[in-house]
Formats: sequence, C-alpha cells, structure tokens
Amino acid sequence: MTNPGVAVITALETYDIRFPTSREMDGSDAMNADPDYSAAYVVLRTDDASGLCGYGFVFTIGRGNDVQALACAALRHLVVGRHVAEVVADLGAFARSLTNDSQLRWLGPEKGVMHMAIGAVVNAAWDMAARHRGKPVWRLIADMSPEQIVDLIDFRYITDALTPAEALAILRAAAPGKAERIAALNSLGYPAYTTSPGWLGYSDEKLARLARRAVKDGFRTIKLEVGLNIEDDLRRCRIAREAIGPTVALAVDANQRWNVEASIDWLKQFAPYNVAWAEEPTSPDDVLGHAVIRRGVAPMRISTGEHTQNRVIFKQLFQAQAVDLIQIDAARVGGVNENLAILLMAAKFNVPVFPHAGGVGLCELVQHLAMADFVAISGSMEDARRRRIFCANAARIRRTLPLSERCRLDSNPSLMPTRLGWSPARDCKARELTILLAK
Repeated sequence: MTNPGVAVITALETYDIRFPTSREMDGSDAMNADPDYSAAYVVLRTDDASGLCGYGFVFTIGRGNDVQALACAALRHLVVGRHVAEVVADLGAFARSLTNDSQLRWLGPEKGVMHMAIGAVVNAAWDMAARHRGKPVWRLIADMSPEQIVDLIDFRYITDALTPAEALAILRAAAPGKAERIAALNSLGYPAYTTSPGWLGYSDEKLARLARRAVKDGFRTIKLEVGLNIEDDLRRCRIAREAIGPTVALAVDANQRWNVEASIDWLKQFAPYNVAWAEEPTSPDDVLGHAVIRRGVAPMRISTGEHTQNRVIFKQLFQAQAVDLIQIDAARVGGVNENLAILLMAAKFNVPVFPHAGGVGLCELVQHLAMADFVAISGSMEDARRRRIFCANAARIRRTLPLSERCRLDSNPSLMPTRLGWSPARDCKARELTILLAK
C-alpha cells in the first residue's frame, strides 16, 4: 500500500493510440466494416513518492479517437489538484463530481463521448485506488462491505427498478461464501467465449480454421458476426457448426444492423444451427423493439449492451423484459460505479451477464468486473448458458498496448488477474507508444 499523505493529482494526460486492424479485417462486422482498433488513453499522475498513477481508456475504432481524447482532456479542471487520499477514499463522490459538472453534463447528459470520457477517468481513479491498496481492481471491489459498494452507486433515475435497500440486500445475501468463491476463481478461473473466428470479413477457410482452433484451445462458446447477407450468414453458420461440433455453443451478433421486423425474419432462419443467443439485432436505444424481437424469436435468446449508453437504458431493458442476457462494457458507461449499478439490477431481475470486450484492453478490464460480480453480487457462474466473459486473441495489439495484464486463458477459463489495479501498465510517455493513425 502506498502512503498518499498530502499527495495530489498533478496531471491528466491523454494519448491517441490506434492500430490498423482493418488491414486484416480483424474486428469487422455488419456495421463496422473496417475498424482500426484504438484507445483514447488516460493517465492520472500524482506527486506521491512511490510514483503512484492511475490508467484508463476509452475504446474506439479509429476516426474520432482524437475527439474522444479531447473529451477526456476536458475533465482536467475537475481532477488535477485533487488530493489522492480524498479520491481513493470516496470513489462514489469522485464519479458524481464528474457527471454533475453542469456545463459538461449538457453534452449528454450521461451518454455519448463525454460520458465515455468520464468512464475512462473514473476507471483510472479505480486503478489508482487499487494500486494504492495493493490489490487488483476485482479484489478491491470484492473486499468492500455491502454498505461501501452501495455508497459507490448513483441511484438517481433507477430507484423505480432498484433501491439502495434492495441493492444492500442483494450484496448482503452474496456476502457468505466470498472466500470460497475467490478460491474457486483462483483454481478454476472464469468461463470465457470468443469472437476471434467469427469476424465478418474473414474467409470461409479462416472461419473454419479459427473455429477449430478455438475449440482446441478449450472454448465452449464462439460468436459469429452476421447481418449483411442472409445466404452468407447461413453458410457461415453451417461452416462454424461443422467445425465446432454439436456440443459447443454458437452465438451470433448483428451489431444493430436490422429493423425490428427484419430482425425477427432473419433470426428465425438461424434455428437449424441452435444459436445460443443473438446479440444487438437492432438499435441499442430501442428498448421496446428488443422486447418485440425477443417475443418473436423465442426460445432463441436476445442480448444487447455493448452500446447501451447508461444505467437508465439498462433499467428499461430489464423492466420491459426485452433481453434474456446483457453485455456490459467496461469503457462505454460511466466507469466501475455505473457498471456496479447495472450488475446489481441484473441480479435483481435475474438476467445473466456476458460481458462485452474484444477491443484493445477491454478483455483485460471487463474480467475484473465479471469476477467482482461473481464474488460480491451474483455469487454464481452457473452453467455455460448463463455467464461467460469475452476474451479475444488480437495478439499483435495485446503485446503492444501499454494497458494491462493480458486476459490469460488456460483450457477455456479466463484466469484470475493477480497484479495491481487493472494490472500493470508501462509508464505511458509519448516516445514509448506506438501510435498508428488510421488513414
């Protein structure tokens, strides 16, 4: 544990980091044909004698990453000069101080580029707090009392779905057995799924080869990107199913491609391939549309979440019974605090959580949220149909980006991260970064 004493945050640095993943169609899907995986990277520097810093980022896919970095920089006046001890002692108050800035709030409110910037800075503060405490982020959350976790959450707008008292009851119910669940994580890890074989721009040969490799590596669920052409989708589903066999789960992701009616018509044609779930069939803001789709394609399960902008939309998805499962994203909403609110609502409504990741650094961050959920909130991984964490193997990116301990896999489970904070990040100076600007 560091001793922050009277240390203050001296700088909020931002970096525009991009990778040319579009060259090999890594990450390609029906809506995002040529993504260059990128990060608007944030460093909170302090004058603590130990060199204490905090690291966070927003994931983007190329153009606009500079805009996102500028949004992160716009928060400097709310962060620089604050006492480290004050921030790490009350991460709930810190997060609310950012979302409640009256002028920046106008650029939302609590959604879009500004809200994602707040999420990056909040996540950097969590990284700093975990390093200060000498723990990984997931363990920092898991070791908190139910009361401490409730104090982190902004319940404004969601008390009609989850009250502080209900959240406290969920957390208290999960408290017994924490030690046993931590031991289980240490020995067994957390189940993982992958989209690495299924990017839409890949050839049929590459799809089949990577799908077989994923099964050999131990994955029990793979996901395919779909949505441009039904004949192509059906052929690719057939190829994937033949490659992975009947016992490995196969999910599909349309990335918001369709209208409500088209979603139903399209998804029904996947029935012969025993699809485990269908993700983002339509606009992430269309709560009632998702509910109609869910009823129209049952028993196929419907999910969304990677582009869901805040806890309010998640609340409505739960209330409208619009989804069978959700994907949280570590860098889309307002950081750890808002994701804790979403996880608690999912627990109340008994909706499984399959975290979204895949982009630069997202797998590494979201594993902490999934493991904290298992230990402190849901208390369950259940079976393969219920909870899985997304790990993708973009090896070139993961070796280069100075973010974190990689999402480690060993015969399917994501192994428990043990290093401090989100996990170690190299000191992020401009000369040490590979910055590849999208053309």
